[in-house]
Amino acid sequence: MGLFGKKSSGLMDVIRCDEPSYLIWKWHPAGFEAGNSKRENAIRWGSSLRVKAGEVAAFVYSQSDGTQVDFIEGPCDAIMDTLNLPVLSSILGLAFGGGSPFQAEIYFINLAKVIQIPFAVPFFDVYDPRFLDFGVPVAVRGKISFNITDYQEFLTLHRLRDFNLTEFQTQIRDAVSKYVKSVVANTPAEKGIPLVQIERQIAQINEAVEEPIKNRLLNDFGVTVTGVDISAIEVDKESDGYRQLKSVTQDMSVATVQAETAAKIKNIQDMQHINAENVQESLRVQREEGQYAQHKQTQTGNFAAFQVEAQTQVGVAGANALGQMGANGAGDMAGGGLNPAAMMAGMAIGGAMGQNIAGTMNKMMSGINEPPAGMTPPPVPAVTYNVAVNDRATGPFDVKTLTQMVLAGTLTLETLVWKAGMADWAKAGSVQELKDIFSATPPIPPKE
Repeated sequence: MGLFGKKSSGLMDVIRCDEPSYLIWKWHPAGFEAGNSKRENAIRWGSSLRVKAGEVAAFVYSQSDGTQVDFIEGPCDAIMDTLNLPVLSSILGLAFGGGSPFQAEIYFINLAKVIQIPFAVPFFDVYDPRFLDFGVPVAVRGKISFNITDYQEFLTLHRLRDFNLTEFQTQIRDAVSKYVKSVVANTPAEKGIPLVQIERQIAQINEAVEEPIKNRLLNDFGVTVTGVDISAIEVDKESDGYRQLKSVTQDMSVATVQAETAAKIKNIQDMQHINAENVQESLRVQREEGQYAQHKQTQTGNFAAFQVEAQTQVGVAGANALGQMGANGAGDMAGGGLNPAAMMAGMAIGGAMGQNIAGTMNKMMSGINEPPAGMTPPPVPAVTYNVAVNDRATGPFDVKTLTQMVLAGTLTLETLVWKAGMADWAKAGSVQELKDIFSATPPIPPKE
């Protein structure tokens, strides 16, 4: 049989804990106040021991080598037997009479109970790191929940005989309050949170304090924290420090918003200016290209006159060369008068040069205007319009040239145009064939 058997020897004590709420409770006989009866330290043989699930009974007794502690975990419901005491093995061999008790104290430790302790940090000054001249009073309220999971480690930190739950709760409350105060005081600087907004940062501050508090209470008090709940962070908004801080932060916020707005407006204006310059440059290029194309179109339409002009320029160049020859000594061999032979040679050379240049130009233009032999396509019917410029008819111009004129700004929706078959001049914007060139062409920006 073990320490607790299944028989009873008379009317003995029932050792159990009937407290509705406790963390550590010292057993004493029913009907007696704790500390007022010697029976609470005298365990009688045959007494029954009842330990519920979720709690442990600790037997504390003295031996020659010091105080000993034995534990019995619940659930347990048995009768103490005098024949064998394996759990309290240190007192085996001691002679006890059949009714003689042995000296021991029994403590019940609640492993299932979760203790909740409210804490409150009274108003203390907190400073915004940007404005250290203004201390703002801040208070914190909340609660902490914990229980005992490692009772042997708990007993290495606390003496059962001296344990007082009220004092123990006070110690934990003070430790938690001190740590929470430290975290809240440093949060504006460490987390970059404006002090005037700290009331809305409960979740972030709660997360910052929970893990360190768990580690500290486990190491210092032997309890396992199940939760830290900061319910409120209160700022004294009637204090001078808060009012002054609120004023300067509002001014700074307004100035920041104004500066950011001005920067955004300037950026938009700069982008608009750059875009306008790009559009103007693009239009300038398109206008110059249109003018160049119109110029080439005019040259092509008046090629015969251009050819005569080129040949005339060649003849003039030849005459100038001939005159230069005379100036350079094309006189007689004796140094006076004209040298007929030299003059005739110069004229021959000039005429040959002119003919060669003119012939080369004719061939080049023929090569441009005439396709290779055998590959001449039939003529493509082209739609051409005359354009009224300064009350005078110009053209006719094909659609490509008209498009360039639109880009150059010389042809508008109001410009009068005419082509063969039309009864009278009409505005370009009203002619169905010309509407596409206006819709596909960006408008000319207004002049500043």
